[in-house]
Amino acid sequence: MIPLDSITSLHVTLSILLSSITPDFINGGFELLAGFFVLNHCRVLHAHKQARGVSLASVLFFTLWGLWNLYYYPSLHQPLSYYGGWFVVAANALYVSMMVSYRSREDLGGEIYLGVGK
Repeated sequence: MIPLDSITSLHVTLSILLSSITPDFINGGFELLAGFFVLNHCRVLHAHKQARGVSLASVLFFTLWGLWNLYYYPSLHQPLSYYGGWFVVAANALYVSMMVSYRSREDLGGEIYLGVGK
C-alpha cells in the first residue's frame, strides 16, 4: 500500500513541474525542433544535389520571419524562444545558401525559380 503522504508529495512535485512549463519553454522547444527539421531539409538537399520542388521565395520568407523573431522574442522576455530562433535562422540561412548554390549549377535558362507562375 502506498502511504497517503507520499501521494500528496507526488502531487505537489508534479504541480511544481507543470507550473514551470512556461509558454516560452514550449515555444522555445518548437523553435529548436524547427531548426532540426530545417537541417533535415539541408541533409536531403545535400544528398540530391538539386533544389527542386521548393520555392526559394517561401524559404526566404521564413528566414526573414525568423530574423524578425530575434528582435521580437526579447521584447516578450522569452529567452528560450530567442535562442531557439537563432538555431532556426542559422539552419534556414544554410538552406537558402545551399538552394542558391545548387540552383546556380543547374541549367535553368538564366532563371531563378521563385515559386510563382510564369
